[in-house]
Amino acid sequence: MRVLESIPKECEQMTQLPKELWCIGNSKLLKRRKVSIVGTRRPLAYTKDFTYKLAKALAKRGVIVVSGAAMGVDAIAHQGAGAENTIAVMANGLDIRYPAVNKNLIADIERKGLCLSFYKAGFRARSWSFVVRNELVVALGEVLIVTEAELQSGSMRSVEYALKMGKEIFVLPHRLNESNGTNSLLCDGKAKVIYDIEAFADNFGVAELEEDPFIKFLETSPTLEEALSKYGERVYEAELEGLIVIKDGIVRML
Repeated sequence: MRVLESIPKECEQMTQLPKELWCIGNSKLLKRRKVSIVGTRRPLAYTKDFTYKLAKALAKRGVIVVSGAAMGVDAIAHQGAGAENTIAVMANGLDIRYPAVNKNLIADIERKGLCLSFYKAGFRARSWSFVVRNELVVALGEVLIVTEAELQSGSMRSVEYALKMGKEIFVLPHRLNESNGTNSLLCDGKAKVIYDIEAFADNFGVAELEEDPFIKFLETSPTLEEALSKYGERVYEAELEGLIVIKDGIVRML
């Protein structure tokens, strides 16, 4: 646990510029492109699914996902991005992993990603510290994504900060009488809808291609017996495609 050498320039948008920020983890993530994702602590199954896919799609494009490590949408956003591609902003001192249900997730982010807090060791979260935390989450991201929220919620308070900072707000499409907060933003013209996860994420860069485990396996020059045992007819298909050559019982890439 240490104090950041300098306050991120994004914090200049906040109501009050923090004098110091405590951190655990890789502070270099602050230099990457960042998107903030927030939402309800009790998301619908639909919201869980698309929050995860959205965070994963952004991370594939080198974007850092910023959220508050709370239950529900926050935790799912961190998980979708992967610990190494996420920043968790805490409402308490970083010596406390809160909420306890997310302690393993937070520990993983400490090792691979970045945890931030306004507060020194020993500080326990208060109702007002969550509000301050929310403002920092919003400030760090280029845009704010609210995947589900009711009208009177902390997520809608985050929306207020985003509007004051002049940030674009994006939401998932929801049915009537579900996620009334985000639906009201659409009704008032204050948010845009994400209809296509990949198309939206493409606004932030090109996705890195996932390495095919079959190709990775072939690069080890396995025996034909090993290759057939693991991948069957796909081995002969690769030979017909000119991807490999089989000689003396060994499979080699061309």
